[in-house]
Amino acid sequence: MSEYRFVVNEEGEDERLDKLCAELCPDSSRSFIQKLIKDGAVLVNEKSVKASYSLKEGDRIFIDLPPAVIPDIEAEDIPLDIVYEDKDLLVVNKPKGMVVHPAPGHYSGTLVNALMYHCHDLSGINGVMRPGIVHRIDRDTSGLLVICKNDNAHRSIAAQLKVHSIERVYQAVCVGRLKDTDGTVDAPIGRDPNERKRMAVHNSLLHAKEAVTHYHVIEQFENHAYISCRLETGRTHQIRVHMAHIGHPLLGDEVYNHLRSNIRPEEPGQVLHAGVLGFVHPQSGEFMRFEAPLPQYFQNLLKKLKKQ
Repeated sequence: MSEYRFVVNEEGEDERLDKLCAELCPDSSRSFIQKLIKDGAVLVNEKSVKASYSLKEGDRIFIDLPPAVIPDIEAEDIPLDIVYEDKDLLVVNKPKGMVVHPAPGHYSGTLVNALMYHCHDLSGINGVMRPGIVHRIDRDTSGLLVICKNDNAHRSIAAQLKVHSIERVYQAVCVGRLKDTDGTVDAPIGRDPNERKRMAVHNSLLHAKEAVTHYHVIEQFENHAYISCRLETGRTHQIRVHMAHIGHPLLGDEVYNHLRSNIRPEEPGQVLHAGVLGFVHPQSGEFMRFEAPLPQYFQNLLKKLKKQ
């Protein structure tokens, strides 16, 4: 069991109990939270209340989460595009459409399933569901990931991520004509208060974390732009959220793009590729930099845009 205790602040005033608890426990669905409330595993001021209870500032919430049931994760013989490998780590070019690690609804066909078949050892810091995984990219984002084979390598890469010293550059196609060739989006990102599966820009760091994206226009088309984005931080959906925030969502993004476009990519999902990855090797101390070419669908899209 995992026990969580929260005190409702001013922003939580008048929120439904089930809604706020789902936001506080992002790995639990709202329906699951509602069941916990019904079973008496969620208390407000040491009393059982309904899921629809309207919270007040100062209310004390207690949540008793049962342990997650972790399925056996099986190794699968799935081809990998390995850019680099040694005894400590490997760099993989993940294809579009592949989920990085198992999660509810995706317990097979993931990058982790493939890695378990390829590697005898992977770091265990992130548990059995995410062995070797230090950072991740979205299912429909292609490109480079570093995978750690031991805990020492994992700790080193994680420390570099924490201080933002890892070089991460993405290529993307966004909708619209950008006014400036270069720009920076400095806007905190946190859970969308109205939709827990989405992320959103917040006005303060109260319910969000610092997020900084630097973009550069590589080529401007009639109503689209081919851009590169350098991450200073690495928040969930950062580039997708930031570009949508400034009015230029990524083409094909089914979550954050509500603008019409006269062109569609050959493959579903956002047009986003993690093309450059650079970090200091955990053992040698050498800075290593890797590049992955644009996937074919991305190249075909650029050819279509040039003809418009």
